[in-house]
Amino acid sequence: MARPRLNRPLVLEAAVRLSDGAGGVTEVWEVRGTLWAEVAARTAREAEVGGAAVARAAYRITVRAAPQGAASRPEAGNRLRDGAREFAILSVTEADMGGRYLSLWAQEEVVP
Repeated sequence: MARPRLNRPLVLEAAVRLSDGAGGVTEVWEVRGTLWAEVAARTAREAEVGGAAVARAAYRITVRAAPQGAASRPEAGNRLRDGAREFAILSVTEADMGGRYLSLWAQEEVVP
């Protein structure tokens, strides 16, 4: 594997469920840190979600690895933010045999 160009700072966020004080819960996004990443577009298509057209793009995002259980290690269900852009992390795999990098398979949805 060629060494990735980690030239883009992305903010890692994890969903946290908090009590709303009325017996229910609300979901908020908690910042876990900034990861330097290489972002590579994979595929794109238009889909229909709830009767509205949505543009979906798939990405492979490469970041430095973090130990299992560390707050800075991305997991499926987390998201990465680049300003107003949000990348939902679908799965995480090791990118190299030495375990130095992780490949994050992510999706971005945009309503045109």
